[in-house]
Amino acid sequence: MNPRFLLDEHLNRAIQEQLIQIDVRLIGDEGVPPLATPDPDILLWIELNNYLLVTANRKTMARHLTEHLQTGRHVPGILCFPQRTSIGTYVKELQRIWNSFVPEYYQDIIRYLPRK
Repeated sequence: MNPRFLLDEHLNRAIQEQLIQIDVRLIGDEGVPPLATPDPDILLWIELNNYLLVTANRKTMARHLTEHLQTGRHVPGILCFPQRTSIGTYVKELQRIWNSFVPEYYQDIIRYLPRK
């Protein structure tokens, strides 16, 4: 099974456009959470729809994930990048994850990328 990715609304649409062979959605697109959706609601959506969240939100996402898990919920995973990550790095990392995806490696945790 290949992963599907939901990009945080603050990420560049060019990431999605360069990964046309992969299911990559951007918050605000049709059929996904609308712009300004609170993080806890996004976590619930990715759980119910089996998408990995791609974000640069290092400030609050860990707290929201902890609260989500404490209620007995789960997430397919969260991929967190530094604020100033290039589009090329996002594309390369998401392609790498898509090619070698093992769901258990991402389940219920935040993976900080890119890998060193």
